[in-house]
Amino acid sequence: MIYFSQNLNPDYKDNKPGHRMSNTLLNFSSLLFLFSSAVSAASLDGSAGANWPHFGGSQAAWRYSELDQVNRDNVAQLRPAWLFHTDDYGDGLTSTPIVIDGVMYLSTPSNWIYALDAASGEKLWEYRYTPRPDFVLPGSAGAFIQNRGVAVHNGKVIMGTVDHALVAVDAVTGSEVWKVYVDDSRQCGCNILSAPLIVKDMVVVGQNGGDGAFRGYLTAFDVDTGRFKWRFYTIPAPGEPGSDSWKGDSWKFGGGAPWMTGSYDAELDLIYWGTGNAAGDFYSGDRTPNGREDSEGINLYTASVIALDADTGELAWHFQEVPRDVWDFDSAYEVVLMDREIGGRERKILAHMNKSGLTFVLDRTNGEYLGVFSVPEVRTWITGVGENGELLGRKEPVVGESVNVCPTAIGAKSFNQMAYSPRTGLLYTPTMEFCTNISAVDQPAQEGIFYSSGGFVNELPEGRESYAHLDAWNPVTGERVWSIPSQFALMASVLTTAGDLVFTGDPEGWFLAFDAENGDLLWSFQTGAGHRGSAISYAIDGQQYIATPVGWQDSITGGMLEALFAGENFRKGSTMMVFTLPE
Repeated sequence: MIYFSQNLNPDYKDNKPGHRMSNTLLNFSSLLFLFSSAVSAASLDGSAGANWPHFGGSQAAWRYSELDQVNRDNVAQLRPAWLFHTDDYGDGLTSTPIVIDGVMYLSTPSNWIYALDAASGEKLWEYRYTPRPDFVLPGSAGAFIQNRGVAVHNGKVIMGTVDHALVAVDAVTGSEVWKVYVDDSRQCGCNILSAPLIVKDMVVVGQNGGDGAFRGYLTAFDVDTGRFKWRFYTIPAPGEPGSDSWKGDSWKFGGGAPWMTGSYDAELDLIYWGTGNAAGDFYSGDRTPNGREDSEGINLYTASVIALDADTGELAWHFQEVPRDVWDFDSAYEVVLMDREIGGRERKILAHMNKSGLTFVLDRTNGEYLGVFSVPEVRTWITGVGENGELLGRKEPVVGESVNVCPTAIGAKSFNQMAYSPRTGLLYTPTMEFCTNISAVDQPAQEGIFYSSGGFVNELPEGRESYAHLDAWNPVTGERVWSIPSQFALMASVLTTAGDLVFTGDPEGWFLAFDAENGDLLWSFQTGAGHRGSAISYAIDGQQYIATPVGWQDSITGGMLEALFAGENFRKGSTMMVFTLPE
């Protein structure tokens, strides 16, 4: 084990939004050592260059650009280069654009795809997907539609759809090449809202709906033809390893949706994916085997990191982060792959955060637990983590009562992604501070129907004045290097670059650039609408661009956060905004 960092809890009441808060646990000399050793230890290249070819920049999910034309010395000179309005105002703009050879591919909530000239913003073509005529928005998807991005490979742009199809269009013309229904959304109540992952000549995709009564899975298709390759169910059937962790027939309706985008290590030929919570969310009585009230290895493989053989889809290893999840703290988020020196030798590791803010560090060759750190400043759902990663002092919902825990089911981090810089060796995480009052109920499962077994109401933790902070963490030591408070929730992804910059946006519309080493705010721009998507960087003819989707996800503040942000004008919009330096 490397470490276990107990919950950091500095005196945040004296830190106003916009002021840097240093972590005294890491002094300047050790910081210099960290920076130098991070570069020498790194061998896996997870950076993006002139192109931004994958959802996470690379298949290692670093969200890091090796471009350094824009840097901390000149970032204050950034100016708008172009902007593009999508005309799709369904629920903001939550996607990650892809850039290949000067062309940007952007998806919108209504399953539209735009191809844009990435230097000028000129529209080259658009594709508008039409769901099947009898399609009804699944209850497990909530009362909104989103699309978080596309994948591009072999001249095809591939997108998951709201009616649970996968569609490929020609990258030059925008004409449809193939379409396959991954499953019948009318039966499973699920859909695809996140970007697929390209692995070799396959496209691998999960499904949304972790709060639905169905059995989650990952599916691989041939990129060129759309033909089925393999499927892995995140919940084992009777007789399969792990099936005894489910009670009766509950495995059929146990959730575990792998609803975000995974990662891939070509050298190990392994696919890594985070899986969603067990359903129903807040009550485990119907799914916990008799005599198994312990919290180890229950409801496999939900709330886990799984590693799959890329060619067959067979399970290589798993690590369950939240056994018998009763808080909706699913582990579906990005899996960040890196090589770092630990204990005097270089190791292939991964860092993975679940909704609770626990960030696990594992050996990605075999799933060995190496350590964990907790990113929220307020944490009450557990008292700690044991030497093997087990949860200690669980504070669980009780049927018929309202139980307060921190953080909330919205997550210490949502589907917005953190970033990793090989130059600093740090992870940059947008962290939210909410508590929640959970009311659990014993709800019978009904296939394809919303299956939360309760509900929750959010609130600001006692004594706090701000809802979020942007942090820099050392994933090897579990130490927080710097932290920036934010008045409102930070729900946009983070981008970091070789110019030693960290970019993100906030709900009020500010697009921000920070110094990657110390967190100093270096530049800001008011974009006119809130940020919920993922900024990227790319280059054309030697010119570096910084691009960000603009448009707040209105259903968040109109639903799960309505009471907290009532009266705030977080404008949603739907605009692609791109910046560059003056010539």
